[in-house]
Amino acid sequence: MDDLVDGIYTLMQSDLESPVNLGSDERVTVADLVRTVIEVSGKRLKVKYVPGPIGVQARNFSKARIKSLGWEAKYSLKEGIARTYPWIEAQVKALHVSTLHVHTLNVED
Repeated sequence: MDDLVDGIYTLMQSDLESPVNLGSDERVTVADLVRTVIEVSGKRLKVKYVPGPIGVQARNFSKARIKSLGWEAKYSLKEGIARTYPWIEAQVKALHVSTLHVHTLNVED
């Protein structure tokens, strides 16, 4: 998230008007993303691969425009998920607790 906010801020301060890729140079497959989230979460999950249509095999859009502004991603995918995951987990837990509280109130009313 820090990289994304920093990149958007950099764009807002620039004269660029065309689309820009705010990605890093790190190549990540969907399987890499799944493994990383599982590892960072500390959960034990089994990944099930299912047959389906094969989409685009790879995308690597140029980052030349954003780099021309001096911006570069500071965090790897794993670092970014490790920094963001605890916040997301806390939000989910808070929502769960407030939902339980609402259900409890409704039952007692």
